[in-house]
Amino acid sequence: IASWHNRQPEPTTQYNNQATLTFTMLSSSLLRFARSTAPATAANRLTAITARGRTLSSATAPAVATDDAYDGPPSVFDKIIKITIIDPSGARRSIPAMIGQSLYAACDLNGVDLGPASMGEAQAKVRSDTWTEPLYGEGATSGFDHVLLQENNEGVKLAEPAYSNEVKMLEDYWDEDEIFSGSRLASMVLINEKMDGMVVYVPDRIVDDIP
Repeated sequence: IASWHNRQPEPTTQYNNQATLTFTMLSSSLLRFARSTAPATAANRLTAITARGRTLSSATAPAVATDDAYDGPPSVFDKIIKITIIDPSGARRSIPAMIGQSLYAACDLNGVDLGPASMGEAQAKVRSDTWTEPLYGEGATSGFDHVLLQENNEGVKLAEPAYSNEVKMLEDYWDEDEIFSGSRLASMVLINEKMDGMVVYVPDRIVDDIP
């Protein structure tokens, strides 16, 4: 009996061995689990940070113009309008005119003969509805380039009015029954964008080649 007892392990020793084995297995399992989930957790954190950064960037970034909103660089054609010239025979002709140039220059460049023209600096300039600045220029100094403007055209209404020198030249060069409310000297009329489509009548020229 004593010999049998000697061969049996002590209960405390057997319990300790089982606890050690169980702890070792549990530690290995936890370590494998931690290793398998750590990369995914880091990736998830990186994805969340990236998404948060994109959201913040899109919220704070200034708006950028798209190709649809870009019309391209300015073109010289944006400054060109069309006007219709009617000669004494009644024939109509459409010519281009650049905004800012005189009606006389536009006609001359397109072969419309208005006769000679001469002028000095502007006599005055309208600055507002209530103020016209005197510039003390000579204004018109001849009256050959008489034309009749389409009075209901918006651009004609916006043009500088005929000042005293221009009116005097018209009266000196043309008979009373040849002058109308739309009569102007082409050299004194500057083209504006509202004149697009304007009709201009050119009366018979007066003789300007007498020695």
